[in-house]
Amino acid sequence: MKKNKLRVGIIGLGSQGSVYAGFFKAGLVKNGTLAAVCDLNREKMEAQAKKLRLKCRQFTDYRELLQSGCVDAVIVTTPHYLHPEIVCEAVDRGIHVMSDKPAGVYTLQVKEAIRKAQAHPEVYCGLMLNQRTHGTFKKMKQMIADGEIGEIKRVNWLITDWYRAQSYFDASPWKATWVGEGGGVLFNQSPHQLDLLQWIVGMMPVKIRAFCHFGKWHDIETEDDVTAYLEFENGATGTFVTSTGDYPGANRLEILGTKGKLVCTDARKLVFYKSKQDEREFNAAYKGGFGTPGKKKKRIFTKKISVMHLEVINDFVSSVCDHTELKIGYSEGLNGVEIADAMLLSQWLDREVTLPIDDALYYAELQKRIANSSLRDANDAVLNTIGTY
Repeated sequence: MKKNKLRVGIIGLGSQGSVYAGFFKAGLVKNGTLAAVCDLNREKMEAQAKKLRLKCRQFTDYRELLQSGCVDAVIVTTPHYLHPEIVCEAVDRGIHVMSDKPAGVYTLQVKEAIRKAQAHPEVYCGLMLNQRTHGTFKKMKQMIADGEIGEIKRVNWLITDWYRAQSYFDASPWKATWVGEGGGVLFNQSPHQLDLLQWIVGMMPVKIRAFCHFGKWHDIETEDDVTAYLEFENGATGTFVTSTGDYPGANRLEILGTKGKLVCTDARKLVFYKSKQDEREFNAAYKGGFGTPGKKKKRIFTKKISVMHLEVINDFVSSVCDHTELKIGYSEGLNGVEIADAMLLSQWLDREVTLPIDDALYYAELQKRIANSSLRDANDAVLNTIGTY
């Protein structure tokens, strides 16, 4: 007997939502069919639906879509503040939901949505942390979990290949505003890296001191240049540097342990510098003064990169249809949001902050910025995001 396909709606038919709609139109989502799309901007939605040749229902209010009975699940690609709100609304109606990144803007709203999801385990709640499917990052996580680099000592990520011209921000009224997006490079371009930072090493920072520059390289309200210092519970330290104003930029992740170092460049090339002896053991036993443990350099090859967004969507749809566990649940997104919040809070308070952060304090500080924020006068254009991930 042929299994019925999951009826899916996309809420937010902008740059990313249109990519997802294209997956369905091309028949790439194995167990799903696109039943509806929704966007506040009817003119933009109709233009995109015509461009993609979509034959599905159209809505301008996501609540009407959820009430319509025409969908079993929704994918949320709206501005960030709405992610937790729509997750909660969908769960209340028994509709499966997958949110795009980030899970939200501030920890209070994300935790509320997580509690809602946990109270309704029959409803699937996923999150588009597609970089976790990347073969290189999966390999790094596995090697660290297996103890191949020993005890972690240092984690450094320089991720500045996010260059964005002013026209990128001017194309959307909500981007890079406190009232519309709730942050800049930390919430738009770098959420995946903030998530991967703690996911790969298997531990969260416990202290952060960050220096965030707001509108340094662009005419925007939010941060476009960040340098942060991190401390972990085991004594390891690290740095995280990101910007949308650097060109040429760089993408280099180094994770140093007592038994060696992993170096990932451009999210593709992975090299393992394996020490011949654990550095801590060598340090305690060696009597020659200027010696080193010695090392071997090895290139690590991983599987070819898949279409990562599509892989996550297929997992979400198949999990609902087959009643299997999601690979990436919505609750997985809290840690990345907390790290971003901690970085901004550190700058706002001009001091080091500890994690978990004070949720209420962060929310209060954010409200101060929102009070003086405004949406941009923009045409809400749909930009081509292919090749920008």
